[in-house]
Amino acid sequence: MGTTEKFFKPLIDGGGRAFPFLHNKLNIKDMRVNFRDHHKLVTVDGEFGYIGGLNIGDQYMGWSKKFGNWHDCTIRIHGDGVYGLQSRFILDWNGTDLKSQIDPNDPDNIAKYYPKMETDGNAIIQVVASGPDSTMEQIKMGYIKLIEMAEKSIKITTPYLIPDESVLNALKIAAKSGVNVEIVTPDMPDHPFVYRATQYYSRQLMHLGVKVYAYNNGFMHAKTMVVDDKLVSVGSANMDYRSFELNFECNAFVYDEKLAQKMEEIYAQNIAESTLQTEKIFKDQSTWLNFKQHFSRLLSPLL
Repeated sequence: MGTTEKFFKPLIDGGGRAFPFLHNKLNIKDMRVNFRDHHKLVTVDGEFGYIGGLNIGDQYMGWSKKFGNWHDCTIRIHGDGVYGLQSRFILDWNGTDLKSQIDPNDPDNIAKYYPKMETDGNAIIQVVASGPDSTMEQIKMGYIKLIEMAEKSIKITTPYLIPDESVLNALKIAAKSGVNVEIVTPDMPDHPFVYRATQYYSRQLMHLGVKVYAYNNGFMHAKTMVVDDKLVSVGSANMDYRSFELNFECNAFVYDEKLAQKMEEIYAQNIAESTLQTEKIFKDQSTWLNFKQHFSRLLSPLL
């Protein structure tokens, strides 16, 4: 949204191709208009891949006066973990450009998109996709599984904190079981109703024993989870209804203590630049602000 064919003309003139996801000229009559390709994926030569929360745009580079510093998280993958990203791209492409399909079983395409390579890494990576084409809600199930596996700590960053009942209960059980559960959310809105609903759930989770922080140094857009210093999730899925049910999302679940340690260091820096939400902060809010938070909560399944 916000771009036109003219925007992509230099790319196309240079030999590139660009197509809008699930495009239909009669979008206003197309029930798929609510389904967003929310993936943020890059693959290079089938050997290197990037996955995370970072979009391509000025504000994501911190160039927007409104948002200022933009905090995000993307990881770089080298090795056969890239194959999952490549497969996801091919599925998206084949569902979008019906005239130039990529046959993943063609021997030439296998060599092109899935090259054999040698790497020194030994991290185990699962590339998990979910969307309205399946009722499994795979990424949400992955989140719940990580939460249930936690023995010591769960550390989450998310721009939108609007969990459904299953995720809310999983976080509640973890916190009540003595697991240290911490969540960092933004301290500024990019979507007013979503922001107020996030504040509402921040208060509810705080009452359940979860530590919720508001990030002060710009806008927090990272979608990450670190469990017990050894399990990591990085990707496009927010902690909300839309990411669980309506958006096409993609996350990498990584089982690697070295990456988890790096993520812990980043998380500690986030906490240093955040404010812990307390009951006093919420009690000092105006009646009007409390009303907006409760009203936005009623819209949660639609946000």
